[in-house]
Amino acid sequence: MEMKSKQCFFTFCLLFHFWGLAVSQDLPENFPHLPFHLTARPWTASSLEKSDYLKVLEEVCHVMAKHQDQNGAIIDPFLRREHQYSTPYFAYTVGTLLSVGKASHLKASGIMAMENATAALAGGYAKIPDAHGEFFISPLSEGLKLYKDFVSEKQYQEWEKRMQTPISEIMENQEGRINNWRTYAMKGEWNRVKNGFAAKSSATDFIENAWNEKSQRLRIIPDKWSMYQDWSSDPQSLAVEAVGRGNLIGLTLDGYDGPAASEIKKAVRKGTAITLLLQAPDGQAPSNGRTDNHVFNDVLYLLGFEAMAEDALQMGDSLLAGRYRRGAYLAFQSIKRWQREDGDWKGSFFVTKNFFDPADRIGYQPASQWGNYTGAIAYHLAEAFHVRQSMVKEVPSPTEIGGYAFTTDPAFSTFTANAGGMQVVVNLRGASVPKYGLSWTPLGVNRFSRVNWDARLGPSDGEHDLKGQTASGEFQSGVTFGPEWKIDGQWVRISDLPRDYRVIPEVEFVHPLLVKFKLLYTYVTGMGGPYFSQEFTVTPDGIMTRLKSLQNIPFGLTVPLLENDGRPLINNITDRIASTAYDKNGDEQNFISLNSNLVINKDSPAIQSTYGWLKPLRFQTDSLSNDVFIYPRNSSEPHAKEFLDSFQWLENGFSSILGTVSGNLYIGRTSAGGEGRALDINGNGEIDVQFDQLCRFILQLEEGKVVHAEADRKVKMIYRNKEYLLTPFQPLPID
Repeated sequence: MEMKSKQCFFTFCLLFHFWGLAVSQDLPENFPHLPFHLTARPWTASSLEKSDYLKVLEEVCHVMAKHQDQNGAIIDPFLRREHQYSTPYFAYTVGTLLSVGKASHLKASGIMAMENATAALAGGYAKIPDAHGEFFISPLSEGLKLYKDFVSEKQYQEWEKRMQTPISEIMENQEGRINNWRTYAMKGEWNRVKNGFAAKSSATDFIENAWNEKSQRLRIIPDKWSMYQDWSSDPQSLAVEAVGRGNLIGLTLDGYDGPAASEIKKAVRKGTAITLLLQAPDGQAPSNGRTDNHVFNDVLYLLGFEAMAEDALQMGDSLLAGRYRRGAYLAFQSIKRWQREDGDWKGSFFVTKNFFDPADRIGYQPASQWGNYTGAIAYHLAEAFHVRQSMVKEVPSPTEIGGYAFTTDPAFSTFTANAGGMQVVVNLRGASVPKYGLSWTPLGVNRFSRVNWDARLGPSDGEHDLKGQTASGEFQSGVTFGPEWKIDGQWVRISDLPRDYRVIPEVEFVHPLLVKFKLLYTYVTGMGGPYFSQEFTVTPDGIMTRLKSLQNIPFGLTVPLLENDGRPLINNITDRIASTAYDKNGDEQNFISLNSNLVINKDSPAIQSTYGWLKPLRFQTDSLSNDVFIYPRNSSEPHAKEFLDSFQWLENGFSSILGTVSGNLYIGRTSAGGEGRALDINGNGEIDVQFDQLCRFILQLEEGKVVHAEADRKVKMIYRNKEYLLTPFQPLPID
């Protein structure tokens, strides 16, 4: 009993220590910006124009129109019926195209869809497909004016009359629908006020009641970063988060001026700013929660960023506006990966981020259907086209710069770290209660991504089926990047035990070119079990990890390797390297063991996640630590074998053909920096750059020469016998 008490006390102290450090290193509460501007890799602005959205919209609508019936409804080709809000979303998108002189061949289809959808709205929720009336209000209110020049005055007046149907007749279950669906109705009612279809007083009463009495305020204001909690899964869904917050963005930026307006606007500004950090460097929205890894998630990020770019510009913050505009571009590039090229589907999108036959519904939730979610992609992209009004100069997004490590609210329970556009995402809790019979949030590290690299290879998600232990005593497999060990003779992974384990981050050092942190894997129930710690050193080139057991037990490291996402990948497993790629001349993910006595176990069957089949490899070694370098490689970069052959441990870091980490300093091929007073860039033993005081700095390099410098304070820098005065967080070109 005494031994058990001592162990519990030790555990409490350990958890308190780790948690305290994690909190103390978090972002400031008033986070608006990250201070540094220079990127680790060469950066150029995109040539994205808002007209690029129109091309995609026309292609999508062309496919949707093929599935329109004689009454104007969009029929889901798999359900063989009209589903939810596909028809009004199609109508709005076609109206957008017509209003700018595009897609004249779709005019009749758009008018038929408007006729059908407005008639359904006027018939009340009993006539609206799947009683989704909340979703009809905004696209029809805003869409009507887009058709003004394309229909007769009589038909237009009839549509206007239908749009005045009371909200009580449009919404089913007024008291019960208080999740993100309520925000659709809030946004819709204000759209009706703007367009003369509803009285301002009654709409304001509805919105204020939804905010104060129907839980909307409680879903976003108490959250640590003002992110929207849908309360539809535990942990909360980062995918659905953008839905509720996005509708509130639309409400406030469309001019809502009720009593709660300023509070809502403050919340969405803060919440959207933090999502610039959560966005993956390749443009993906964060994973986790129901509707994880659906393509429309990225479109919602795109829309929110376009809206907040305009807002930031109006506030006089051109830097933040430029970062939002860049985030929108990254999101657009991400969705383009999932636009189909095959046969009659060409121009439309896959629903989830894989290339499996949509009829197999891989990664789908019950509401995931072709009609509604294709409509959602089209509608929200069309909204983004309208929202984007101003010329904004793109600047690097925070996810491309890096220099942060932070936790989301405990309701979401994720940890994100980024150095130089290399991102790591950790689920600190896993889902232990099924949602639609699935676990959408597996415990452990579930995403690695990098700028200018295909993060699908990451892997970009994990999986766990929540069935627990079978009657025969076998564990159902989950898969994330993390420890595994034996229980009763069976190997189990950290992702298998979401009820019993948690992950606690400890942040050691944060800089745009170098982030160091540690994860503690600890049990939180009476089950008991081993503790593990895993160190991470994140650089622009890759991530060094070191896994240790705090007890003397055999253990391994789970390495998820993407095998097939509807198309077979090229997997290669050698003695110390496991790699995967779509093409032998394309991007490649490499997991490289730094232990010479490694055994790679390949016996576990692959698990089908929302992204594809993940093969769980077990890296096992007799060494005290299990050391692995994650190397996301472009085709122009050194091969994994070259990296391994060049790798050397240093007294306080490591070096390789990619770069060197020494203490809190990093030197790479295109950038160098960290915290210090001097730097030997070329490794010849002579100081190349010297500062007159300790500072944090970034140097951009070309062929080994410094071309730009930035520091966190006023400091004198000597480079090549020339003195430069650096102003805090102001990049300086170097001759």
